[in-house]
Amino acid sequence: MAENDAAGDVEAKAAAIEAGRVLFAQECEFVMGVRTEADLPQAELPEVAFAGRSNVGKSSLLNALTNRRTLARTSNTPGRTREVNFFRLGGRLMLVDLPGYGYARAGKEEIERWNKLIEDYLRGRSNLRRVCLLIDARRGIGAPDRKVMELLDQAAVVYQIVLTKVDKEKAGALARIEQTAAGEIARHGAAYPEILATSAAKKQGLEEVRAAVAALAEEASGPFLTDGAHPSESKDH
Repeated sequence: MAENDAAGDVEAKAAAIEAGRVLFAQECEFVMGVRTEADLPQAELPEVAFAGRSNVGKSSLLNALTNRRTLARTSNTPGRTREVNFFRLGGRLMLVDLPGYGYARAGKEEIERWNKLIEDYLRGRSNLRRVCLLIDARRGIGAPDRKVMELLDQAAVVYQIVLTKVDKEKAGALARIEQTAAGEIARHGAAYPEILATSAAKKQGLEEVRAAVAALAEEASGPFLTDGAHPSESKDH
């Protein structure tokens, strides 16, 4: 019986990875970038947002996931993403690139504008299926990340920790970081329990992220709720 269960798990994982590969092999097109809440587009597809500190490697991960070099702009200077950028993937899903937070060198007014835009988006999108919260594996969860986690808890938006740059850490150190992060997210009601570990440079963990996003696109294939909630709030995560 256990052998059958194990075989079923392997088949299910393979199917999920294949679904992710198929989804991310489709066309991914830039739709628009917005700088204020008033400019946010009308909800038309389920959305998966990517958030993280300004130097976490968010643009590199998005480019690696979509097999494109310039989908999201990368730069040696943190804080280049100053808008909420929307990308339509295969006509089934919207990938949302949020401005990086925690960039101390930006002006105070600009930082406040970024933070307000992020908060307005996270609190107001009825079709937001999940936030992938990117954490630099070398740093672990920090104070700026905890502020975002608290905001997501309050807004009842499901989020999942995605470690980046794991190739820059040794296996033992990475295991400790994952264990610490798992203990921390267990105290957050909106946190998805599975942590994903990735490296855009080494192409590690990309299949798992694609599979997770594809599963969300499949789950959201039905109509959105009309009372301001979305399916992820009405089921166990």
